[in-house]
Amino acid sequence: MPRLAANLSMLWTEHDFLDRFEPAARAGFKGVEFLFPYAWRVEDIGERLERNGLVQVLFNMPPGNWDAGERGLACLPGRESEFRDGVGKAIEYAKALKCPTLHAMAGLAPDGADPERLRATYVENIRYAAAETKKAGLRLVIEPINTRDIPRYFLSTPRQALALIDAIGADNLFLQYDIYHAQIMQGDLAPTIERNLARIGHMQLADTPGRNEPGTGEINWDFLLPFIDRVGYAGWIGCEYKPKAGTDAGLGWAKNYLGR
Repeated sequence: MPRLAANLSMLWTEHDFLDRFEPAARAGFKGVEFLFPYAWRVEDIGERLERNGLVQVLFNMPPGNWDAGERGLACLPGRESEFRDGVGKAIEYAKALKCPTLHAMAGLAPDGADPERLRATYVENIRYAAAETKKAGLRLVIEPINTRDIPRYFLSTPRQALALIDAIGADNLFLQYDIYHAQIMQGDLAPTIERNLARIGHMQLADTPGRNEPGTGEINWDFLLPFIDRVGYAGWIGCEYKPKAGTDAGLGWAKNYLGR
């Protein structure tokens, strides 16, 4: 059965962040993910994980100045030192939280920037991050994000991400396949997942349009989730969606997958 992880940056947002672990466990989730842990003491997060019997499955490396609109640093020339510092910080948190996988956000392509320079910077930065995470025994993932929600995001399709993974050539570097973003940008969900199964290190889900829970949009989850299980995906699927009418009220779609 698919292993679902609650994304605590988007679910149970009526609670303070550290108070979201308990309702996730109560709902039957065994794993959690979130965007960033850096505003909280790692000891406090670890205590909430342990208290609620949860495992940390994923979080993102520092993205630059998030509040100012930055969405990652990996493609940005001149920010390499900051990116590398962020890799080190993320690894420290991941080791303390026993989190096996880190995601490096690509960043926004600056207006008028040379695409080849952005690509070269991205490849160099991700190659560095892959080497450092490998030393720590961790896996690194990169995620294409649709350019409707985040215009100018450097990495926007699974096809582009897989080509960059080939160019970087690191054996601990995988694709983070977000079904919501992939449906918007490329579609062809089931064949893409099956064809690239060995290269997918993490998955996430939301329906489209709206980025709400499964069953509120156009994706056929009654087909897709059993298909993902049938082709042998053994990783986690992060529930990274905006609940339409409250988190608990919208979990009916997941009842067959939680608490197992």
